[in-house]
Amino acid sequence: MRKIVLITGATSGIGEACARKFAQGGYDVIITGRRAQLLANLKKELEAEGVRVLALAFDVRNRNAATAAINSLPLEWQQIDVLINNAGLALGLEPEYEGSFEDWETMIDTNIKGLLTMTRLVVPRMVKRDSGHVINIGSVAGDAAYAGGNVYCGTKAAVKTITDGLRIDLAHTSVRVTNVKPGLVETHFSNIRFHGNDSRAEKVYEGVKPLTGADIAEVVFYAASAPAHVQIAEVLVLATHQASGSVLHRDTSK
Repeated sequence: MRKIVLITGATSGIGEACARKFAQGGYDVIITGRRAQLLANLKKELEAEGVRVLALAFDVRNRNAATAAINSLPLEWQQIDVLINNAGLALGLEPEYEGSFEDWETMIDTNIKGLLTMTRLVVPRMVKRDSGHVINIGSVAGDAAYAGGNVYCGTKAAVKTITDGLRIDLAHTSVRVTNVKPGLVETHFSNIRFHGNDSRAEKVYEGVKPLTGADIAEVVFYAASAPAHVQIAEVLVLATHQASGSVLHRDTSK
């Protein structure tokens, strides 16, 4: 039987790249996200390549919608082998004392509570089967705060400790838990952070070759493909000229 992967936030960036990578790797794919049309487009594209795809449009911040979506899974889709908690975002880069309450709530509700909701809904079945893998997309920002990162860094630090805690809770089972922590990745991340300010977002990547969503998908797939007795607990993935969340060498000569 083909394995099944469920990916949150699959309409763009790392999530979309993971959907493509796992589809190429022989998985049946459950893609989720808020934007139904983008999900439909990706589903059509992957199905044209002979992949079985189930698209579920909901926001991970909405616990009732997430619960309804998981409870509605047809029998042949219920055995989720890999859960990729990818849905997440950063909003704003202001000092903490000038931050937006709305931005904070959105980041906390998505990056932390949404991840917990999906984990709670999917992992009990993995425990019952004594098989499965949870891969959380964290961030280098979870290792140390950087200027303006405050609440976003806090949410990714929470992802790290929540992932570690889940691994401890599952140590008596064969369910594996991985935290993949990307550095600078060129996706819509910065555009969303700056509320659609394209010129400001583009400056984030000036003078450096950033990672791509496909780069991170390769690492995620590698972790999922390790032998059953191997648990890749944590992976920090940085661009070559990035040393940490706050140290980045930019070539300004070009």
